[in-house]
Amino acid sequence: MRTHSKGSALLTVLWLTAALSAIGLAVANNVRGETERTSTGVDDVKSYFIARGAIEQAALHILWSGYVDAGGQPLYYRAGQPVMNLDFPDAQVTVDIIPETSKLNPNSIPPQELLRLLAGLGVPIDRATEITSALIDWRTPANPLQPSPFDAFYLSQTPSFLPRHASFQENEELLQIEGMTPGLYYGESLDNSRAGLRDCLSVFGSGSAVDVNWAQPATLLAVGLSPDDVSAIVQRRTIRPIFDYREVAELQQALGPFGQRLTLGGHSMYTLRATARMKQADGKLSDLRRTLAALVQFDPPGNSRKKPVGFQVIRWFDRT
Repeated sequence: MRTHSKGSALLTVLWLTAALSAIGLAVANNVRGETERTSTGVDDVKSYFIARGAIEQAALHILWSGYVDAGGQPLYYRAGQPVMNLDFPDAQVTVDIIPETSKLNPNSIPPQELLRLLAGLGVPIDRATEITSALIDWRTPANPLQPSPFDAFYLSQTPSFLPRHASFQENEELLQIEGMTPGLYYGESLDNSRAGLRDCLSVFGSGSAVDVNWAQPATLLAVGLSPDDVSAIVQRRTIRPIFDYREVAELQQALGPFGQRLTLGGHSMYTLRATARMKQADGKLSDLRRTLAALVQFDPPGNSRKKPVGFQVIRWFDRT
C-alpha cells in the first residue's frame, strides 16, 4: 500500500513537472515573440526617421551639385544622377531622384498620347478610350448650354460631386474620373515592378520632353517612340545611367523626330524616394525595408523665382 502511494505521488510530481515545463515553454515562446515584434517595431520607427533624414541629406547634396574635387569630379551630386546611395551607422539608404519631368502633364497631354500611355500600361482599348474622354472632359471648361455627358455619372456617386471642368491641381484628382481604379492609378505591385498612372502623369510634369533616365516605358511609348526603341533605352539606362547631354543628343538624332521628346534631368520639382534597410549586429542588412518619399521644390542659385537658395518639401508620401 505504501509502495502504491509512493508511485502515485511520483506520477503526480512528474505530471506537474511536465505541465509546468509546458507552461514555461509557452511563456518563453510568447516573450520571444513579443520581443521580436517589439524589435521589428523599433526598427520600423528608426528606419522611418533615417529615410526621412536621407531625403533631406539628398536634397542638400543636389543643391551642392556645383562642388567638385581637384579632378573636377562632383563631390556630392552629378547632374542627371538617378540614384544616390547613402550610408549611415545603423542603416543603408537608397534614394531615387525622380524628376517630375519624367512624367507627362495631365493638363496638357494630347488625347492620342494619353491613349498610347494607357495602352502601354495594359489598359484595353475600350476602357482606355473611356478614361481618355473622361480626363479631357474634367479639364475642359463647362458649357452651360451643353452639359457634360459625364456629369450624370459623378452625380450618381455617393457622395455626389461635379467635375472641376478646370485644370488638375492635385495628381489624386485622377482617381475621381470615370473609369479610373486604384489599381491603375497606383500600380498593382508593392515593389513598383508594374507602374501606375501616377508614375507617368504629374501636375508638375512636362508638356514636351521627358527625362530619359526615369520616364516609364509607357511614357516613352506615349511620346511616340517605338516598342523596340523603348526596350533599347531601358536596357541602356539599366546598364549605366545617361549623364551626358551629348549622349541625349546622339539618342535624339538616332531616334528621329520623336527623339526630341527626350531630355536629361528636370527643372525645379523632384520626387525623392528613400528606401532604408537597417544594419543587423552581424553587419548584414535587415529584410525589413521602409520607403518614404517627398515632393521637393529646389531653388538653385539664380533661380527664376528669385528665391533664396534652398529647397522646400511640398508633400510627404509615407509607404511601408
